[in-house]
Amino acid sequence: MKSAHTELEDLIRRRCQAAPISYRDYIETALYTEGCGYYTQATERVGRSADADFYTAESLGRVFAQLVTTAAVDLLPAGQANEYTFVEIAAEPCTSLLNQLESHPFAAEQIIRHGEAVQASGSVVIFANEWLDALPFHRLIFRDGAWRERGVGLSAQGELVEVLLNSLTPEVSAIAERLPPHIEDGYELDLPLQAETALAALLEQDWSGLLLFFDYGRTWTSLLQDHPSGTARTYKKHVQANDLLETPGSCDITCDICWTPLMQQMQSAGLQSVTLESQEAFLVKRAQRAAEAIVSGSAGNFSPDRQTLMQLIHPANMGQRFQVLWGIKA
Repeated sequence: MKSAHTELEDLIRRRCQAAPISYRDYIETALYTEGCGYYTQATERVGRSADADFYTAESLGRVFAQLVTTAAVDLLPAGQANEYTFVEIAAEPCTSLLNQLESHPFAAEQIIRHGEAVQASGSVVIFANEWLDALPFHRLIFRDGAWRERGVGLSAQGELVEVLLNSLTPEVSAIAERLPPHIEDGYELDLPLQAETALAALLEQDWSGLLLFFDYGRTWTSLLQDHPSGTARTYKKHVQANDLLETPGSCDITCDICWTPLMQQMQSAGLQSVTLESQEAFLVKRAQRAAEAIVSGSAGNFSPDRQTLMQLIHPANMGQRFQVLWGIKA
């Protein structure tokens, strides 16, 4: 019987036999194929143990949950948190943000796992921690005066190899006017367009309340100036690598999302107070009550909670590497 990884590689090879496929299609297959994709297998992915592949702010437990819920309560109209459903997108299996707390201030909780349909309605707090970066993305390179899209094909020996597609895929063609006409030859750009599609679908739904995204990303200007080798990478057993074609289905594949178009989408949809800030700034300013309680409650003593707080907000740890994009939909 074939392993899930072998089954997935065989599937990808079959897809590439007729013609190369885009990286977007390759990544979607590698991450979300039912039963053998990285996010559909019943394995430990997230956490601080040696068996996991990476950990997130949510992996740090109740401290992060306390900070997020405090910020949400304070960003909502005063005294009305108990009228809102807390919707968590892309929660890991068998857990959620709120189940790390003994109680929470919201009317109800709705949990959406990786790969499930994202639906929200009524008065809600929509929270997602590292959801957008887990969506498929396109890969481009500037060659000989033009942007070319990178894809995945087969070598003469039947191995997966990177190729250049003959033309841009429709999704990239639709935003081609954003791309600079001139940049240094060989400049690579990882383009997370699926994040924009997902946000657009969410903004069209009939809900009101707070939208709260925690993730790692860059502005459009930064992606075009500061990252000539792109931002795509894999994670396996807490080790970062750059070969996206190695053992698909056994590692996470991700890239930095682009905040600029997401902010523009939220503003165009009429959201108020649309703000992008570092995780450090968000937690210090928006979750001040919870942060102060953690610090004052352990003054003069060693405190695991205070240590966790510092990991979340310190610039050398998660404080600057992660950002928070939020806005309010009336």
